[in-house]
Amino acid sequence: PLATLIRLFVCAQTEPEAAVRAALAPLPLTDALAAGLVEPHGDGLRQGVDLEAYGDGWWVLSDVPASARPGQPLAPDHVLGIGGATTTLVGATVRRPVGTALDLGTGSGVQALHLAEHAGSVTATDVSDRALRFAATTAALNGQRWELLKGDLVAPVAGRRFDLVVSNPPFVVGPGTTTHSYRDSGRVGDGIAAELAAAAPDLLTEGGTMQYLANWVHLAGEDWGERVAGWFAGTGLDAWVIQREVADPAAYVDLWLADASEAADPRRVTAWLDWFDAQKVEAIGFGVVNLRRGGHDDPVIRVEDLRQPVQPPMGEQIAAWFDRQDWLRARDTDALLATRFRMADGLTLRQDATMGPDGWAVDRQVLVQAHGLRWTEEVDPLVLALVSGANGQLPLREQLGVLALAHDVPADDLAEAAGPIITHLVERGMITPVAD
Repeated sequence: PLATLIRLFVCAQTEPEAAVRAALAPLPLTDALAAGLVEPHGDGLRQGVDLEAYGDGWWVLSDVPASARPGQPLAPDHVLGIGGATTTLVGATVRRPVGTALDLGTGSGVQALHLAEHAGSVTATDVSDRALRFAATTAALNGQRWELLKGDLVAPVAGRRFDLVVSNPPFVVGPGTTTHSYRDSGRVGDGIAAELAAAAPDLLTEGGTMQYLANWVHLAGEDWGERVAGWFAGTGLDAWVIQREVADPAAYVDLWLADASEAADPRRVTAWLDWFDAQKVEAIGFGVVNLRRGGHDDPVIRVEDLRQPVQPPMGEQIAAWFDRQDWLRARDTDALLATRFRMADGLTLRQDATMGPDGWAVDRQVLVQAHGLRWTEEVDPLVLALVSGANGQLPLREQLGVLALAHDVPADDLAEAAGPIITHLVERGMITPVAD
């Protein structure tokens, strides 16, 4: 029986009906067929659901992926298994212990599986009955218990707060048409991402974190970063939005039609692209939204393009970014000047130079992180000297005093100018404070 089940559900083979009947006993084969666990195929039976080994001994149950049924369009209530977006959010989630965790739009339950590893209790929601049944089965297969609630986005948990909220929502951007629940929210454009941002303050406990995947549009004549940053104005939350990919409208439409194995109907393609054109959409960004309820009157809002490879797990880098914000917020200018800093491990310098009559002339100098978020930062000679001298021995005030003498500028003027630069370098982890 075990060999039959492995061939059937793990290896995706077609097995004789008699062998499947024996392997599933005492579950009657008629019940298995009615539930869609198996389905007729050729002269036998094949899997009707996908069972995937995952993580450290976990199993995830979902609908059979499109790749296993070439040319067969996905059902409107299709439930995804483990895909690229799933693993992106898994890697980006801050994995510190919390009391309560919420997975909005759980699907087959992958995010909830991970949350249960470091949360006292897990609540998961979905608009789809089918998804909730898959999630319940995934939980049972792995010996976990979650609170499962049906409803659209935050509606099932209205009035409740959580220490950690994650969501891989149906974020696909379009005119608001809903054909597949896993990708289409029914909101126009990138409205679901803005809606989650507005809901976050009422979802989070003090010190709580919310992280979700999103698409956002790049509109002609507008700065996409300023537009996205506007979602968080007035929320009182620290926000760090990280753009990881950008696609042009034509490629975006092709991607999502192919994802659902939809035939490339010229009318559908044209209607979607015409909508993008009417809205003046030049591109669509994809990334991770990270929010924290820090209880500050002056929350930090950053929207940044970060498409370079990042040292995994990204969640550790995100947690460290919020830690650095806390460190900076707790220090005034005098405290900053009294701090000793050390250059980050593995920081390298790249230079562009042009050969002239007097030899090589440096045109551009760029600091590059070897670890963490692997930021690159173009710097002028003064900032380079400041970073190069950060060996953890001298307080920043004394460092600036030496540089002021070397460059013949007033020390106070240099200290005033250096404040925002130091803050930026600390925020990006290019220099780190040395503990007393």
